[in-house]
Amino acid sequence: MSAEHPIGLSIRDAVKVYPGTRALKGVDFDIRMGAVNVLVGENGAGKSTLMKVISGVEPLTGGQITVDGQPVQFQTKDDAVRAGIGIVFQELNLFPDMSVAENIFIGNEPTRAGFHLDTRSQRARSVELLRRLEQKIDPDTPLGFLKIGQQQIVEIAKALAEDARILILDEPTSALSAVEVEVLFKLIDELTAQGVGIVYISHRLEELIRIGDYITVLRDGEITGSRSMDGVDLRWIVEAMIGGAQKDFAASIGHEPGDEVFRAEDVVLPKMGGGYHVDHVSLDVRAGEIVGIYGLMGAGRTELMECIIGRHPGSSLGRYFIDGKALRSTAIADRISQGIALVPEDRKRDGLVQIMAIRENLTLSSLGSLAHGFHLDLGKEAARAMEFIKRLTIKVSSQENPVSSLSGGNQQKVVIGKALMTGPKILLMDEPTRGVDVGAKAEIYRVMRQLAAEGLAVLFSTSEIEECMALSDRVLVMADGRVTGEFSNTSEVAQVLAAASPSTSVRESAA
Repeated sequence: MSAEHPIGLSIRDAVKVYPGTRALKGVDFDIRMGAVNVLVGENGAGKSTLMKVISGVEPLTGGQITVDGQPVQFQTKDDAVRAGIGIVFQELNLFPDMSVAENIFIGNEPTRAGFHLDTRSQRARSVELLRRLEQKIDPDTPLGFLKIGQQQIVEIAKALAEDARILILDEPTSALSAVEVEVLFKLIDELTAQGVGIVYISHRLEELIRIGDYITVLRDGEITGSRSMDGVDLRWIVEAMIGGAQKDFAASIGHEPGDEVFRAEDVVLPKMGGGYHVDHVSLDVRAGEIVGIYGLMGAGRTELMECIIGRHPGSSLGRYFIDGKALRSTAIADRISQGIALVPEDRKRDGLVQIMAIRENLTLSSLGSLAHGFHLDLGKEAARAMEFIKRLTIKVSSQENPVSSLSGGNQQKVVIGKALMTGPKILLMDEPTRGVDVGAKAEIYRVMRQLAAEGLAVLFSTSEIEECMALSDRVLVMADGRVTGEFSNTSEVAQVLAAASPSTSVRESAA
């Protein structure tokens, strides 16, 4: 294997210390060229820190990096780019008000005579890169107009534009449809055949086994396993990650659903230019029930959640009821006060204020209950925040630290805590475990089951069929903006997948 896949980059005895945290503890890691080097570990294990060091975003506290056997020091990301290292971060680093082409070549703009921006070349190369990714996205489109999955494709195109010989992909499929995932895998095959070394980070363990050539496992800043992927199975990965056998992440807490808590009737959200994002959708959720909405990207799941919370008051239609009482106001604040809370799909953009403290993010939607007149009771706020930090087992050294200092899984728990702090009757969760490791998933599943057992109605959407079938009491399937099927959690997965196909037009029920 070594002769076939020579080591392009090696890091030895890597140590990275932040104030109060030792993120890397003597890590040894090799990137083999022409191969997919899988890196896996729970949130907070040190994966992102290691990748930031390799890509020049963060300097090492101690240790040595070599490229092609020569010692190097990466003080900036530009140093790493010059060494042929590109990275696609899990949290997208794009500019919503700039065009797709401008985002792809930001900081790497083609010029004429070294002075004038060559917009024609930039556009043509953007079209070529997007075509390579099998995307029909107009490069002149403002990036903010794209859904998050398409934005992730743009981030990948941005890395390809740098002609990287080592490409780091951090959760590249977290927002991609099944078709887009296959395109990405085909591209990875092409790149490795050309000798490019791929570092692939994902929490979808089946993906890792399918695509990986070598695997390295991190736990608490230390390597707990490193080997060829030959003979590796899910049990080996999970035991290396968490030090024990895989847990039953979706274990049910026995209880019977109660009366109807929430009902939506004929929800409609038109598309610009014709058609519907949400096409006359009706559904209901009972107390203590978890209803899962499964569908591919573009099915209308996110848009339905946004309509329910009141995000499209001027363009959406429909009727909503809480405990049988019709909701009149379309204002988001009123929907929250009437018992609806949303955990959005994109926690970075829609769920958190990154520069604010963990405490401030947790209480952001419920400040009215923490105030005396016009004054916020800071002591009460801190106590309330600590209550939810303990309840959701959020790993923090201090609630006064910025929320950006937390791992992705713990940030997601903060978003969930913020929603729960409003005292909702129904909790909407849009892709609640996107980009979250198996340990954090276990905690989120446990919280969802416990909330349902306490009588909360839960409506969540996901693009992971196994998650939907294991966690839901009832499954609704959406395609092309419509509900195309309703199933029990014991239905055949093949039936559910068939209903999720955009070509499926017959509504069926197997509940």
